[in-house]
Amino acid sequence: QVQLVESGGGLVQTGGSLRLSCAAAGRSFSNYVMGWFRQAPGKEREFVAAISRSGGTTYYADSVKGRFTISRDNAENTVYLQMNSLKPEDTAVYYCAAMSAGSYSVPRSYDSWGQGTQVTVSS
Repeated sequence: QVQLVESGGGLVQTGGSLRLSCAAAGRSFSNYVMGWFRQAPGKEREFVAAISRSGGTTYYADSVKGRFTISRDNAENTVYLQMNSLKPEDTAVYYCAAMSAGSYSVPRSYDSWGQGTQVTVSS
């Protein structure tokens, strides 16, 4: 498995931007599909975005499409989530995750998870 550590969360006003980072350590980072999920209080963990092993293909939840961008740097073992035009409903703990095989939008498909980083968007 791979160890994951997220950073970059914080408090931002509506319409603002944040960039989340997820640093990976352990087995070869480029072997994993990487995903971002989020979980708001009292809600289930939901898919946000995913990126293929090479970075050539990306997937987004409809709620963030056009506002969020996922990217990865395999040389730096890091995946990013650029979040623009943030809304109060984006408030959640954001998790990055690594998947060997499975469905990119399904949490149980992922093998490793970070500890999460809090994103709070004020209205």
